[in-house]
Amino acid sequence: MTDTKRPFSNPLALAILVLLYERPMHPYEMAATLRERRKESSIKLNYGSLYTVIEQLLREHFIAVREVLKEGKRPEKTVYELRSLGEAELIDWMRELVSSPVKEYPMFEAALSLLPVLPPEEVIDLLAIRLGLLDKTIEEFDEQERICREMKLPRLLSLESEYYKAVTLAEYEFSKDLLEDLKRDAGKLRSSWTEMRKQLLAAKPDARKKDRRS
Repeated sequence: MTDTKRPFSNPLALAILVLLYERPMHPYEMAATLRERRKESSIKLNYGSLYTVIEQLLREHFIAVREVLKEGKRPEKTVYELRSLGEAELIDWMRELVSSPVKEYPMFEAALSLLPVLPPEEVIDLLAIRLGLLDKTIEEFDEQERICREMKLPRLLSLESEYYKAVTLAEYEFSKDLLEDLKRDAGKLRSSWTEMRKQLLAAKPDARKKDRRS
């Protein structure tokens, strides 16, 4: 892993640098290109954050204003270009992201770490709902793959979808196994969980009394 400190960690900043690596663009063209390539499914995109990130990249001298276009009564369009400092940052950042795993903090992982707050019986129902939704997501992947095949898109342009599908399938298998383990109380998972909650709930009134006395 790496301890490199960068001025940006926002994937949108990376996407902007990549777009300007291709050619100078104005913000509307950047957003349109990302949507045309369906990158908004991997990189959170809205116009407000786009302009904010552009301003930050300008302050870091990674990009610069190339020209301001004015066509009739239409609003001005500011075209940006990549500077040599920005290109160096882009290449180094990409190398780091591809080569160095980092600890991420998915919400499902956070929920799993705090799961005892819910009773196991309820979690069984919730996991069944989650599996149903993951099933639909996996079906959507299959449809997207069919469309890509029909369009004869190069695999290189959809690698992020392959990755997300692999992660989703792994999450599906984990959730399915956890659901089965809870149902059959494998390794006393369910019974020990129930006992832990009994102790937790029994201690709560005492905790309230202590709070009132303090």
